[in-house]
Parts: sequence; structure tokens; C-alpha cells
Amino acid sequence: MQLLKPDPTFYASAKDAIKAPPETLAYVALLSANGNGVADRLAVVDTDASSSSYANEIGGVDLPNTGDELHHFGWNACSAALCPFAPHPHVERRYLIVPGLRSSRIHIIDTKPNPAQPRIVRVIEPEEIIKKTGYTRPHTVHCGADAIYVSALGNADGDGPGGIFTMDCDTFDVIGPWEADRGPQYFAYDFWWHLTHDVMITSEWGTPNMIEGGVNPELLLAGKYGHHLHFWDLRKRRNVESKDLGPEQQMVLELRPSHDPANTYGFVGVVLSLKDLSSSIWLWHRKNGSWDVTKVIEIPAEPADPAQLPDLLKGFSAVPPLLSDIDLSLDDKYLYASCWGTGEMRQYDVSDPFNPTLVGSVRIGGIAKRTPHPADPSKPLAGGPQMVEISRDGKRVYFTNSLYRAWDDQFYPDGVGGWMVKLDVADDGKIAFDEKFFAEFDSSRRVHQVRLQGGDASSDSYCYS
Repeated sequence: MQLLKPDPTFYASAKDAIKAPPETLAYVALLSANGNGVADRLAVVDTDASSSSYANEIGGVDLPNTGDELHHFGWNACSAALCPFAPHPHVERRYLIVPGLRSSRIHIIDTKPNPAQPRIVRVIEPEEIIKKTGYTRPHTVHCGADAIYVSALGNADGDGPGGIFTMDCDTFDVIGPWEADRGPQYFAYDFWWHLTHDVMITSEWGTPNMIEGGVNPELLLAGKYGHHLHFWDLRKRRNVESKDLGPEQQMVLELRPSHDPANTYGFVGVVLSLKDLSSSIWLWHRKNGSWDVTKVIEIPAEPADPAQLPDLLKGFSAVPPLLSDIDLSLDDKYLYASCWGTGEMRQYDVSDPFNPTLVGSVRIGGIAKRTPHPADPSKPLAGGPQMVEISRDGKRVYFTNSLYRAWDDQFYPDGVGGWMVKLDVADDGKIAFDEKFFAEFDSSRRVHQVRLQGGDASSDSYCYS
């Protein structure tokens, strides 16, 4: 829909977005717990603390098919539409682009006229995506200045290469593969950019055949999962440099660039070190005219009784952090790190990105500890901090507990459940659970990504400081 003036949820800079009003609802991806014929659902959760339905599901829409496995999703348009080199100021943040990671369908979901009652307006079948792009298993969605960008993990046979394709932000038609010259890039996962520097960064997980049956121990111990970062010329769609973090650094996943377009640095999380089961966070940055990647955070594994561990970990007598998501506040000050294995959410002050400082931590769930939420201290919880989302003003941090169904079943074989919680961030930066916000979903659902109404800390990119 065309607007006569820019969407009020579009902001020229992150500094402007920080002043946005608080979100009153969140869109949450619910996937079938067992893949047993229950359709996935996009739920709407009340985030208005003054509401009588606070922290409860107040609406949503069931998908028309089964077996989709909702994972990540994003908006059709966002603040990038205000960028001067590809301006689209009259588009509207209205539609959610919601892929099924297993089915390779993409659902276009309209959040208007009633944001609490979204509705599906189009389903793009996998055959169309394969025909136009050669890709399957759509993963990450970002609204760019000129199109909707979607990463995909592989091809129709479940092999590589994975990559990125684009969609029209008005018609939602699939345009085609984005890469003109991929160079050595083979694995795909996340992507982000420094728009004003014409730079895209992509990360690596593995092909569908490497992940859909769960973690393959032989491939893992052989260092076969993704361990590169790729840097691209965004305009020319060409891979210009690839950085190898080393085969011992397995699964280079979530990317979080600085929100200030004057900067050319960002953070990426690595799930596992084969040396000691630690997780790590690396900083990409410019050095002597080229790209460099520096490890700035290491999170150690924790000793555990083998009796508390799944088969995959018993021989190690330890729980790896399994860092599976990170998120950066819009002021570039706080980086949150989800340690899904140990059940810890960490908060780092990254004001000096080369020297992060651990300033906060909360515990919930975890493979061995099963830490309860303050709302019900007697109830042990499975799963751990996974997908994390920060409000635009940085005062609220939401996170959920399911990583990926096959991997949930490996690391939490007795069941992962489905919950969503919230942290409050005080003026001095200290974090604490909101004891009134514990959204627990029924046993037929697991919970993955959260998107906040009007935008959040990982939905938009900006072209002005």
C-alpha cells in the first residue's frame, strides 16, 4: 500500500528509532512440537504492561499446511526505505514475510487493519522459489532499500550452495538469486550489511542435508560445518573477501552490525569450539584496507554430571554454551548472548567493541540445570535462552527457548516445551526478569523468533547517523 508520507515506524537513524513509543504486541513464530500434523502458527502476544491480557496470546493465524517449521521472519519494508540511493519512502511496514524452513514455502501475512488478528494474503510455494532461484529452505528475511532479501540454506536436493534471493517489496514476487559472483562461498545462514559502504556480510551453518537430521557428530568433529565469514560488494553482488575463522570454530551464525552507518564493524556468534566446547563472539572490522575478524569474547563450557546430559554430550562431562543468538541494542552499547546449552543470557557492554565487558547475566532452563522462571520457582524448565529481541529503546529484552526441532530433540530429549520471557533493563543497564511476563504455550507448540510491533533492534537498518 502506498502512503502519502513515510510510515511513522520508519526512522532515518537509530538515534531517532530509540525515541519510538514502546511496542504493545509481539509476533511470535510457533512451530509444531513434533511435526505430527499440527499446523504452525504466527501468534500475537500482548506486551502492554498496563493490559489485562499482558504476556498472553491475544491473536494469531494458523498456517494452511503442516510441516512448515517456522523459524525466522521479517518485514516487507522498514527504515532502509529512507536511504537516499534507493528511496522508497511511500511503502508501508505492514506485511510479515514468514518462511517455512522445512517446507520452503513463504507466507505473506498482513498485520492490518487489526494488528492482533493478522491474516495470510499469499502463499509462495517451494516450486516457484526453486524455479526462479534454484534455492530451498529460506531462512533469514531482511527488508532492504530496494527489495526484500531472503537467505536460503541449499538447493532442491538439500545440498549447496546456499545463498540469497530477492523479492519485490510491493508485489512479493520472487525476483531471482542475488549473487552475481559468489566466489568460494558455499554454505549460507545469516546476512547483514553496511548499507552506506555497499557491503554485505554473510555467515555459514551447513546444507539442509547436514542439519535436518540433527547435529552429525562425524561432520562436527571433522570440522565440516561452516566456519567462514564472507564480505560482498552489495551493489555488484560480488564476493570480495572470505575470512576463515578456522575449522575448529564450528557454525558461524548470527550477524549483528553496528547500527551507526558510519561504522564498519559488527559481531558474529560461533556456536562451538572443537578445542574445548566453548562458544565465542568475533568482531569484524577494517584493518589496513581489508577485512579482519578478531575473537573478542569466549564463553566456556560448564562441568556437568554425565547422568544429566544427552547422549551426544555424556562423554564430555560438560555442557557447551551453544551460543545460538546474539542481539545488539540500537545505541550499540549492549550485546546480548543466548547460551542455549547452559541456560544463560549474557549481557556485554560493547561500547569499546574490541574490549567487551560482561556486565549482566540471568539463568533460565539449561541442559543440566533446568533453572525455573521467577514466576514459578518450583517448575524446572527445559530449553534455554535462544532467539533474543530487544525493543527499540533498549529497555525490554524478549527471548524464547526452541532452537530447531531436530536439534531440540538431541539436546533436550525429554522435551523442550515452549516459553517466552522478558527482561527489564534499568536506567543503569542492570537486567532482571519481569516476573509478570512468562508466556508458556501449550505442549503442541515450540517457540522461535519474536518480532516487535513497529520494529526492533534486529529488524531495521539505517542510512543516517
